[in-house]
Amino acid sequence: MEIVFIILGIVAVVVGIVGCFLPILPGPPITYLALLLLQWGVHPVFTGEFLVTWALVTAAVTALDYIIPIWGTKKMGGTKAGVNGSIAGLVVGLFFPPFGIILGPFFGALIGELISGQAIEKALKSAIGSFLGFLGGTFIKLAVSIVMTFYFFANLI
Repeated sequence: MEIVFIILGIVAVVVGIVGCFLPILPGPPITYLALLLLQWGVHPVFTGEFLVTWALVTAAVTALDYIIPIWGTKKMGGTKAGVNGSIAGLVVGLFFPPFGIILGPFFGALIGELISGQAIEKALKSAIGSFLGFLGGTFIKLAVSIVMTFYFFANLI
């Protein structure tokens, strides 16, 4: 039975890392699942404090992933139309990986701002904020998932 948990944990690690780039998959929570699978499948390798800490980090990063792009758009002068356009662009971009996932929020925010009547300069600034927010959120998710992946494989032995 141990081998099943280990294999499922490895699959969770891979899917979790991929999920850092695909907004449909919650990367850090799936990677955290790998830690839990290792805990359940092999002799307990982590302390309760370790698991609670990483659960809190995972929850915080997951929440921030939704907040950072919106904050970036607003920080750069974006309106609600830019934020909604960024979300729509992200959804459309999912059908054109990998560049659609990266550029979709940018063009969505730009189009949303232009449709709402913003000047091109302001719309472009808002779109850049959305793009930077998306990159920042992705980087944070990836960093957390990589650290959890390290703990997973370091404790396999």
